[in-house]
Amino acid sequence: MRILVIGASRGTGALAVKAALERGHDVTAFARSPDRLDLQHPRLTRRAGDFHDKAFVEAAMPGHDAVVVTASSTSLRGFKETPDYFSRGTGHVIAAMRGHGVKRLVVLSALGVGESRKLVNFVLDKLVMSWLLKIPFVDHERQEQLVRESGLDWVIARPTRLKGGPARGQYVRKTDIEPVPGSISRADVAAFLVEACETNAWVGKAVQLGG
Repeated sequence: MRILVIGASRGTGALAVKAALERGHDVTAFARSPDRLDLQHPRLTRRAGDFHDKAFVEAAMPGHDAVVVTASSTSLRGFKETPDYFSRGTGHVIAAMRGHGVKRLVVLSALGVGESRKLVNFVLDKLVMSWLLKIPFVDHERQEQLVRESGLDWVIARPTRLKGGPARGQYVRKTDIEPVPGSISRADVAAFLVEACETNAWVGKAVQLGG
């Protein structure tokens, strides 16, 4: 399988590239600065581009079987300057996928978006999601709506608080709106993103992740 990872130079995106390569896939790492990705592999292709530039996304799409979107701003200021950060770029991805017949779309969102808001405690809801991180959470809502209406074979991943450390492989995946553990390693999230490219088990579902 050929997987395009958008937002691949750092964080969960970089770990998704690593996980996909370890599982035998050919991977295109798309980022503004893909050389920051500290990986070398014969099946790895680096592609520089802007998630918010339709032409860059369009040019990167041909020949892939699945797309993983992990792109995010590195600062709150970035979201204030680009309040549609997630939805704008994801819209370009969806358009390019439709144009080139790429069907599988896996998008990294967050617990607390959409109907999963009821799983978040009062303090986190009011202090973080409704105030400190209000802009990105509102845009994650727009992003998820675009994905649901895309007509693609989509999967939305909603992890709880991200932490460091290796993948444990024992995390919880739930499509029902039920509690999951309050944190999860980025490496486990990355493993799920790749798994969601490979299997039909999660297609058309938002998956809550914790563990």
